[in-house]
Amino acid sequence: MRIRLALVLIAVICSLAPAVAAGPSTITVFAAASLKNALDAVDVAFTAQTGIHVTASYAASSALMKQIENGAPADVFFSADTDWMDYGAQRKLIDTSARVDLLGNRLVLIAPKESSIDAVTIAPGFDLAVLAGNSRIVTGDVRSVSVGRYAKAALEKLGAWEEARAKFAMTQNVRAALTLVARGEAALGIVYATDAKVEPNVKVVGVFPSDATPPIVYPVALTPGARPQAALYLSFLRSPIARAIFEAHGFTFLLK
Repeated sequence: MRIRLALVLIAVICSLAPAVAAGPSTITVFAAASLKNALDAVDVAFTAQTGIHVTASYAASSALMKQIENGAPADVFFSADTDWMDYGAQRKLIDTSARVDLLGNRLVLIAPKESSIDAVTIAPGFDLAVLAGNSRIVTGDVRSVSVGRYAKAALEKLGAWEEARAKFAMTQNVRAALTLVARGEAALGIVYATDAKVEPNVKVVGVFPSDATPPIVYPVALTPGARPQAALYLSFLRSPIARAIFEAHGFTFLLK
């Protein structure tokens, strides 16, 4: 009798094991700062559908990739440009077979909401330095932060960089630049259109021509040591649900 009862208990435990193994778990996502609002909403939807929790770390793509290079545990890397994803690929820090160019964005010129600066036509020959007056212009660090690199490339192409460069203050990521403008601590800022959309204390005063910069592309990939659940997350990012959320936040969804 005892042996039979023991066998029954073992059978019950074995039948429960797959359910326990498939229960809620956590993945870690390193994502560009400009993705925060949209990706937070996507992550809520993903968790609701799968039971898998997402721990997201937001910063400049450059800083995140350097953290991964130094051994920080991440399952997914979501970059604001292809250069830092390429950097990771060259050093075998991402799984290139699980890389997708997912989103697009635009650069905009912003000012504090109450600024007297209004509509600005951004075209070859426009004088950003004069527009800023005696105040500062902010964007991400042009040496490493994606938005800053895009901004410098655009201003160089438009012939506005050399005159304006002395007025630039560099920030560690795009959201830091957005905050400085929102607080009125800078007259102008160059950020992504999606950042301006989520900050009520700034206004867009100009939109950069799309051909003024290299295409602004957000690639996403798994890391080589990613947990199995991360593949579900990558698949979810490509889903109609995620697409609707990203587009509502102003991103262009690049997948057909």
